[in-house]
Amino acid sequence: MKSLVAGLIKFRTQDYEEHKNLFCRLKRRQEPHTLFIACSDSRVVPELITKSLPGELFVTRNIANIVPKYKEAHEYEATTSATTAAIEYAVKVLKVKNIIICGHSNCGGCSSIYLPDEVLDEIPATKKWLELAENVKTRVLEELPKDDLEMREWLTEQVNIVEQIKHLLTYPFIVEKYNNNEIDIIGMYYTIETGEVFIYNSMKGAFELAN
Repeated sequence: MKSLVAGLIKFRTQDYEEHKNLFCRLKRRQEPHTLFIACSDSRVVPELITKSLPGELFVTRNIANIVPKYKEAHEYEATTSATTAAIEYAVKVLKVKNIIICGHSNCGGCSSIYLPDEVLDEIPATKKWLELAENVKTRVLEELPKDDLEMREWLTEQVNIVEQIKHLLTYPFIVEKYNNNEIDIIGMYYTIETGEVFIYNSMKGAFELAN
């Protein structure tokens, strides 16, 4: 706790002072240009990766950066409503121009979809959430030998990003904006140990190094 308090003091006396005018402008409203959907993993810091300032990113995070498929309001479930609401608010109220799905290397959430039921039963809320990625698991197991664990990890993390983009396009209000070129949807894969970020090229069906 001491280190957190020290960080708060440092922020107020140094970082805040450096961007004081910006914070004053943000006092009453925010106008982020991007909805950033990321994993909850502590090693993934959206503002650090993108070098963004306060007010630029509207961030929502969950285990394995999953996007629940669209449902009508009366069908919403407690396990998915927070992420769904964040997407709805960012697009319909804040009118963001971009949506980024950001996955990353060594993702614990992605690896957990392969855990046996006896392990997942000990974390029932997590198990329920990871059921949303069942299609990712099925696709990866169809493409790879089961004993290639390293390749499975890499492929799962990247297939998951692509699948969540597909889930985004089940939202009617996103499809409308996307078809009218009013919003961009970007898949991003961050490699923790190298700092490299790869962007999904839908035309090639592959991730390419951002440069």
